[in-house]
Amino acid sequence: MSLDLSTRRIPARPPLAGIPKSSASQDAIKGGRVMHVTLPLDKPISDAKVLTGRQTPLAAHELLFVELVSEDGHRGLGFSYTLRAGGSALYGIGCELAPLLAGQDPNDIARLWERLAWQSISLGRGGAAYQAICALDVALWDMKARRANLPLAKLFGAHRDSCRIYNSSGQFLQASIPEMKAAADASLERGIGGIKMKVGQPDGQEDLKRIDALRAHLPGDITMMIDANQQWDRAYALQFGRIVDDMGLGFIEEPLDAWDFEGHAELARALATPIATGEMLTSPQEHFQLIGLGGCDISQADAPRIGGITPFLKVMAMAEANQVQLAPHMVMELHLHLAAAFPTEPWVEHFEFYDPLFNEHNEIRDGRMHVSNRPGLGLSLSDRAHDLVVASQTFGDFNAA
Repeated sequence: MSLDLSTRRIPARPPLAGIPKSSASQDAIKGGRVMHVTLPLDKPISDAKVLTGRQTPLAAHELLFVELVSEDGHRGLGFSYTLRAGGSALYGIGCELAPLLAGQDPNDIARLWERLAWQSISLGRGGAAYQAICALDVALWDMKARRANLPLAKLFGAHRDSCRIYNSSGQFLQASIPEMKAAADASLERGIGGIKMKVGQPDGQEDLKRIDALRAHLPGDITMMIDANQQWDRAYALQFGRIVDDMGLGFIEEPLDAWDFEGHAELARALATPIATGEMLTSPQEHFQLIGLGGCDISQADAPRIGGITPFLKVMAMAEANQVQLAPHMVMELHLHLAAAFPTEPWVEHFEFYDPLFNEHNEIRDGRMHVSNRPGLGLSLSDRAHDLVVASQTFGDFNAA
């Protein structure tokens, strides 16, 4: 028996990628440039993953930079990064995706993020594709804020004009205790408000000795954190956490494998010391799962690793809804603006790695990093950054801009 389709109706679905342009669309991307930059470190650094043979010492950062220009002459700068491997992959993906922005309204950032994500869906939801999309997404947000003549933090809606700042400079595992103390003194002298040291050595007693030495050296009002870089199993992490639980540490970072959401949740329930994790996750969906399971007291989401500002704002919203604190991983040049827009007082992680790449730097004093009055990210590429370009490709009318 055949069906009478004339009596059956299904609603038509509206287009998912938006509707044709109208008078609301007043500008379009004219062109852009994609650049691969390799930034060598003055001295390789090691954490617990190096001591356990999982990784080699970190000797350089690979960065993807994107510059965009619109028909109305507005400009945007964005960037992303990877460590140890993948720089060429980010650059290759960036070169393929960037031309998709040509002719598009740069203000439609959410729609454009979805378009870029679906174009690269064969690579998965996360990973190298999202890290490349980040540079494009940040450039669009930077352009939007510059158009409004606002710092990014103010465009988002800032809760504060400065954020608490901590660092790990000189606190890696290759440093001796005297070197750690001297590095901490130098950080405090320049206005850093918290010190994080690396742990996770094969000899846990050595970790405890170093923790005691640094805590005794630091002033009592300076927050101290420890970072195990995923080197412990559940039983060891609980044992170690209980030993240091009365020290008033700011947090214990990545005590377990980054994707052991249930283990982190068990640890967070068992310890008074806050558990911080999330820097390694590569999509907003993974953060939703981590936060939903109660796997962190402090989210260390990394905007470049999850696809940029657009998905990071979604992670911030879920963290707020679940009363999870925020301490974004690295990339202070970007994360300062996002952290300033988070309702509860966050931390921003200080690394001087990228200082040579930009002409501008945000002020640090009294334990805080201050948002500048410069529009957008408030950054422009230095001559040093251009000297470190390994490969570059333009699209559209960028050269004529």
